[in-house]
Amino acid sequence: MSVDTQTGQINVHKLVGAHDVGFAVNPMIVEGQIEGGLIQGLGYATTEEIMYSEAGRQNNNNMHTYMVPTIHEIPEIESIIVESCDPQGPYRAKGAGECSLVCPAGAIANAVSDALGVRVKQILMTPERVLNLIKNK
Repeated sequence: MSVDTQTGQINVHKLVGAHDVGFAVNPMIVEGQIEGGLIQGLGYATTEEIMYSEAGRQNNNNMHTYMVPTIHEIPEIESIIVESCDPQGPYRAKGAGECSLVCPAGAIANAVSDALGVRVKQILMTPERVLNLIKNK
């Protein structure tokens, strides 16, 4: 990961997700679930801001204003399937998609903190917020 200190732009170079899925009934689908969750986590950390009007209505209520990551923002992704025996799950399987969404934002925030030498305390690291971190360092 790198941070452009002139613009505040974050560039994530690679996302890696290793998840215990019990038994991977269909490994290709499991990889897709992990990758989808990692991309959602990337968006949660860097682009997906919900903004409201003074009347309480959501301003960015379509795909032109609610900025999910596009193919141009998605870095290299590595999905690692960790299999274990879960006797409670159907076919010994566990959930695969949910857990990969949770970790990227914290990992990206920690990487930004490490790169800038200042603690990131707020998720959604827009370029403006990153520049403010640099300015107030």
